Amino acid sequence: MSATPQKNRATRRVLAAAAGLATVGALVAAMPAGAQDRGHGHGHKPRTVDVQLLSFNDLHGNLEPPAGSAGNVSETQPDGTVKAIPAGGVEYLATSLRTARKGNPYSVTAAGGDMVGASPLLSGLFHDEPTIEALNGLDLDVTAVGNHEFDEGAAELARLQNGGCHPVEGCYEKGKKFKGADFPYLAANVTKEKTGKPLLKPYTVWKKKGVKIGFIGVTLEGTPDIVTANGVKGLKFHDEVETINKYARELDRKGVKSIVALIHEGGAPASTSYNYDCDSPGAGDGISGPIVDIAKGITPKVDALVTGHTHQAYVCTVPDPSGKPRMVTSASSFGKLYTDTTLTYDRRTKDIVRTSVKSANHVVTRDQAKATDMTRLIDRWNKLAAPIAGKPQGWISADINGRGSTAPEKPLGNVIADAQLEGLAPADKGGAEVAFMNPGGIRADLVHKASGSEGDGVVTYGEAFTVQPFTNMMNVVDLTGAQLVTALQQQVSGSNEASPKILQVSKGLTYTLDLTKSGADRVVADTIKLNGEAIDPARTYRVAMNEFLAGGGDGFAALGEGTNKLVGASDLDLFNAYLAAHSTAAAPLAPPATDRITVIQ
Repeated sequence: MSATPQKNRATRRVLAAAAGLATVGALVAAMPAGAQDRGHGHGHKPRTVDVQLLSFNDLHGNLEPPAGSAGNVSETQPDGTVKAIPAGGVEYLATSLRTARKGNPYSVTAAGGDMVGASPLLSGLFHDEPTIEALNGLDLDVTAVGNHEFDEGAAELARLQNGGCHPVEGCYEKGKKFKGADFPYLAANVTKEKTGKPLLKPYTVWKKKGVKIGFIGVTLEGTPDIVTANGVKGLKFHDEVETINKYARELDRKGVKSIVALIHEGGAPASTSYNYDCDSPGAGDGISGPIVDIAKGITPKVDALVTGHTHQAYVCTVPDPSGKPRMVTSASSFGKLYTDTTLTYDRRTKDIVRTSVKSANHVVTRDQAKATDMTRLIDRWNKLAAPIAGKPQGWISADINGRGSTAPEKPLGNVIADAQLEGLAPADKGGAEVAFMNPGGIRADLVHKASGSEGDGVVTYGEAFTVQPFTNMMNVVDLTGAQLVTALQQQVSGSNEASPKILQVSKGLTYTLDLTKSGADRVVADTIKLNGEAIDPARTYRVAMNEFLAGGGDGFAALGEGTNKLVGASDLDLFNAYLAAHSTAAAPLAPPATDRITVIQ
C-alpha cells in the first residue's frame, strides 16, 4: 500500500511549503501516505467544503402517496400539540430532493435499505421494477440493502441491481428491457455460504472535484429471522459492527478518510414527532433500540450513520467508542421525510470535521409541485396494473386501521386473523381452531376514501394487495397448549423483549397483556382462553398462520415447532374471500371491536 517515491517527494514539497501554517508533525499526522492535495499552493481553494448528504430509508415501493394514517407524519407545534401532516409519494419526494440540491454543488443522495419489498400493487405486481426506475430518476447515488431486498432471494436482488427481465414473467413492456439500478446496492455483511465472498459490493466511494466520501452498507445481522427461509438461502449475515469496522479500515488504508455507514437497523426515539430534539437531556429522552449499541461500537473513522428498519424519524448524536458525539439519522418510511445533513470536508485531512456536522429531517409535503417525470412513470405503470388493481373485493363502512394503529391489537389485524381462521377452519382445509397474524405483515390501513374511480368504501384488489403484499402461503399445524402459551410469551420476551411483537389473534382467543411487568410475565398465562375455556397445556390445537410464522419467523420459535402441516391458500386470497363473504355495498364491513387482548399499562 506504500506510495511511490515520486508521490512521497511531492508530498514532502507540499509539506515544506505549508510548514508556515502549522507544525510539520501535525500535518504529517493528518496526511495519508501518498496523498496529494491539489488545492495547496494555489491559494484559491478554501480549506473546507460543505457536502450535502440527503438520505431516506424504508420506501417499500410507495410510489403513490401512502393512504390513510400510514401516510402521515407527526409534527410537534410550538404550543406542544401534535399535528398529523400528510406526506410522501415519489412525485413529491423528487421535488423535495431537487429543491434541496439547489445551490449545493457537492450533494450526494443515499438510502438506508428496504427501498423495495412489501410494496403496494403498483410496484409489487411488477417485482418492484417501477421503484428501481423511480430511484434512478431521483438520482439516488447509493443504498444499503435491507431485509426486504431479500424477500424474493439473492438472484432477484441481483436482477434488480443488474437489470434483465423477470425469469418467469418476462418483460412487462413491449420492446423494453428492464435496465436495473444505476446506483450500487451495498451488502458488506452478506456473504455467499459456498465461497465466503460478498454477495454485492461492500462499499463505494463517491467522488467530486477531489472530494471523496466512502459509503459502507449493511443490513441487520438478524435478517434471516425476519425473511422467509427461501429468501436467504445460501447466504450468511454477519455482525454489523465488525463488518463496518473492517471495511472502514480498508477505506482508510486506501486514503478515504471520510466515511458514512448506511445501516438497515434502527432505534426508537422517545417521541414519534419528526421534529423532536433527540439530544434533549430529560429523563427518558433520546433514543433506544439496537442502533444505540451498534453506534457505540463503530470505529471513530466513520463520520455519520444513516439508519432505517424501524420506520422512525430521528436525528440524534450517539457517542462513538472514543466518547465523541456522532450523528445518527433515520427518515421515517414510505418517502414521507428526507434527512439533510451537512458534512464539512477538510481538503487537507480529507476527513469530515465532525464537530460541524449538522442534520435535520424535512417533511415531503404534498402541497408542493409534483415532479412531472414521476407522474408519467406512475401513470405508465398504473395503466399496466389497472385490469387487476381496480377489481372490487368488498366494502367497508369506515377506515380499518392496521399499519397506522399503534395499539397492540389492531382492528385490521383482527379482520385478517378472522379471515385466516374462517378460510382454514373446514376439516378439509386444515381444521383450524385459532389463527395468528404477525403485526409486521400488515403493511397498510384499509381506507374508506376512494383511491381511484372505484368510489368511497370500495376495497379494490390493489388496496387489499397493499395490506398483504407478500402472498404468503397459509399453514395449519398441530401445536400443544403449552406451545401456544410459550408462543404468546415470545411476543414480549427473548428477541422481542425490547420491542414486543404482538400477534393479531382470531376471534375466540382472549388474554391479558400486563405491560407493567417484564419479559414473559407480561402475558398473564392463566388468562389465556379459547372460546371461554382455559388453554389445556396437554391438548393439541390446530393453528393457522402464514408460512413465515410457521417457520419460526419474528422470534416465534414455538410456532416453528408445529407438526402435521397442511398448506392452504395464500393470505391474500383468504383476505379477499372474507371481504367478499362479509360485505356488500348495502351492508359494508364495519371496523371490528378490539377486545381480544386486555392491556394493562
